[in-house]
Amino acid sequence: MRIATFNLQNLRLRKRQDQLVLDGAVDHDLDDRPRSIEQDILDRELTAKVIAGVQADIVALQEVFDEITLDFFCDRFLVPAGAPDYPTRICLPGNDGRGLDVAVLATIKPLSVKSHAHLTGADFGLDELPDDLRDHPLFRRDCLQVDFETFTLFVCHFKAPYPDAEKAYLIRQAEAQAVRKIVEARFPEPEKARWIILGDFNEPEMTTVDQPSALAQLRQGFAVGLLDRMKPGSDWTFEVPDTHVRSRPDRILVSPKLAMEYSEAMPQIVRTGMSRSLSDTTEAGYAVQSNSHASDHALVYVVLPGL
Repeated sequence: MRIATFNLQNLRLRKRQDQLVLDGAVDHDLDDRPRSIEQDILDRELTAKVIAGVQADIVALQEVFDEITLDFFCDRFLVPAGAPDYPTRICLPGNDGRGLDVAVLATIKPLSVKSHAHLTGADFGLDELPDDLRDHPLFRRDCLQVDFETFTLFVCHFKAPYPDAEKAYLIRQAEAQAVRKIVEARFPEPEKARWIILGDFNEPEMTTVDQPSALAQLRQGFAVGLLDRMKPGSDWTFEVPDTHVRSRPDRILVSPKLAMEYSEAMPQIVRTGMSRSLSDTTEAGYAVQSNSHASDHALVYVVLPGL
């Protein structure tokens, strides 16, 4: 089983010049620089090539506008690029104000799909939270639960660390607590079950004694981060634009049982198309247009044989 996670950076379908066009890997609503349809198409062709090159059985996605967008991307870009046809395509409405949701593509049919987007902090028993988190939907997007025959997937996209970094930290911390409660509700003995939590957790690498990782509830013996197995400095999946500040907001966390069963499994990071000024054409194995951009995040995948 090959499982991937990829933040597609604002994948949205719009009508432009009387035709349906996917936004390129840029925020059209915030970027006032003119973008041609041709540029956007080049971006999404490269996004599709990155995914197709991995040939994953399951792909967890972030920043997909809706199911119509997902189908359009699959049919017009992914399949022509050589990716699997992915008969399972899931994108449920979440809480992002711009409509950018989490999604799942899979070659196998799930047993069940469950959204947690509607649940409040109070629903999770997190009564100590501020009113806006306790009494309103907690997740900034969702924690999408997808049950397969031999394991369960939990797809997340946590709060970005802006505009208020302290408030964003509190939200991510609460989201992590809620995800743990969801896993514990699904599995009475989580350490003996097969489950994977993955996605974009928007967690900066720098932590301190006064402010430890907001993801602490998902670590500390509860789950194992597979990217922790990589050599330090080689595990980055995001670079702040116009700087060399790197981090790994994208994670694959597995249950202790899976970590033991796949003790040698090493995640792979595909950075093709992260920057418009860089091209790793030789490594990718296909041509990359000089001005195309797949996403501002890397794709991360891991192979778990026989899962």
